[in-house]
Amino acid sequence: MSIQRQAIIWAVVITVFVLMLWLLKGILLPFVAGMAIAYFLDPLADKLEDYGLSRMAATATITISFLLVAIVLAVVLVPVLYNQLIALIEVFPSLIQRGQDWLLAIGNGRLGQLLGVHGPDVEQAISERLVGSLDWVVNLMTSLGLQGLQLVGLISLIVVTPVVAFYLLLDWDRMVEKVDALLPRDHRDTIRSLAVDINTVLAGFIRGQVIVCLVLGLIYAVGLTLVGLKFGLIVGILAGIISFIPYLGTILGFIVGVALALFQFAPDYIQVGFVVAVFAVGQFIEGNFLSPKLVGDRVGLHPVWVMFAIFAFAALFGFVGALLALPVAAALGVLARFGIAQYRKSQLYLGSASGAAVPPRDTDS
Repeated sequence: MSIQRQAIIWAVVITVFVLMLWLLKGILLPFVAGMAIAYFLDPLADKLEDYGLSRMAATATITISFLLVAIVLAVVLVPVLYNQLIALIEVFPSLIQRGQDWLLAIGNGRLGQLLGVHGPDVEQAISERLVGSLDWVVNLMTSLGLQGLQLVGLISLIVVTPVVAFYLLLDWDRMVEKVDALLPRDHRDTIRSLAVDINTVLAGFIRGQVIVCLVLGLIYAVGLTLVGLKFGLIVGILAGIISFIPYLGTILGFIVGVALALFQFAPDYIQVGFVVAVFAVGQFIEGNFLSPKLVGDRVGLHPVWVMFAIFAFAALFGFVGALLALPVAAALGVLARFGIAQYRKSQLYLGSASGAAVPPRDTDS
């Protein structure tokens, strides 16, 4: 079979896969989440098998332990997070009002003189911007809520995901063997090598980044609570979760935490400094210990490429796309490096100089 025909077949397969992903995105969330959990826990199941457990016993042990930890965390954290969220919603209007007063004070001062605007203009502009921002936040929350209802109900997510994760974890090795048996014989070794590289990237980044998120969420939540920030627990946990996207969680958590600290503690800026110190300590630990040890540079995923992939796939496929973004980004990164390596070996890159010796130049002319 010619290379052109093979390329056409693979292009059709990829197109059909993307089309089916887009058409079925409304029901895929529990299955994709279950697959991610199974992939994350498969090394642990292999370890338990090495200790003498059967695959069924190892899978059952991991699943039960995972569910018990999730239940305990839900019982302990959900009431606290719920109370903080309700309190934040209750004080949100007053926070907006204080923010508006603060912006008006700045706008009527030297900043307003510098920009050449007057009090009524400043007040109108700030009010319009705040109203527009609030409308955007409300619309975003509404759209997320509606999208969540359209994607999958909460009950199905809670019930289906553990079941999918259990069966995939149980049959993971057999599924890998069956896929390996279907590989084209002529390109089997190359595909296996690429699959190993992709798995190395995913294992190094996803599993490492999950641990980084858990540790950062713990540092931020405990630290902000200890310094007295009213909504420190929910801000810290959300900052840790969003830290799955490099730098974004810390940046958003820092902005929200400092803003809340200013509204709560001002003019006691020492307390605000403590909030800043919590994020500084977390970033120092993450940058010097967690990421180098758990993620490292070997994964080959640049933070900008990670952020672009997550936002692009989330825009195209919703939350399911955000879950699939990293595996796809890792695969594309490995394929791009493979393609570049092949290009550097090709006649297109080496040119005519690689095929024959270049005749010496005539220095007498």
